[in-house]
Amino acid sequence: MTARLDRAQPYVIGLFRIVVGLLFACHGAASLFGVLGGASGGDGGTIPTGTWPGWYAAVIQLVAGGLVLLGLGTRAAAFIASGSMAYAYFDVHQPMALWPLQNSGEAAAMFCWSFFLLVFTGSGAFGLDRLIARRSARTETGTESAERKPAVAA
Repeated sequence: MTARLDRAQPYVIGLFRIVVGLLFACHGAASLFGVLGGASGGDGGTIPTGTWPGWYAAVIQLVAGGLVLLGLGTRAAAFIASGSMAYAYFDVHQPMALWPLQNSGEAAAMFCWSFFLLVFTGSGAFGLDRLIARRSARTETGTESAERKPAVAA
């Protein structure tokens, strides 16, 4: 059973990355463009451009979430996203109460730790990171150029 689960690990990490990235990007899109209920969660409002820290957090959510979703620069994007959610938790939520359940910081805490996990696991399967690494590895070893050359009959 363990061997089967180990073989599935890159695919499950890839699916986890896609879901977390999509949800995070949706938060940014809602805040910046007023879609999906908007910044306030129902009135379709947006965060005024340049306001600290909300607008900058929304930009990080949209960009980092999109990069994580695609699996492009996953570790760096996840590191920035994790840090932004740690800031959100400790600056916005934690002063209201100690526990996330009391201060409405569950989402910030979960996003923070989810992205922190992706910093260490990488993009898993289905990510552009893997595709680019595979292509560059083929180019470095010369297999790509060998594949393109027609066979010469002797």
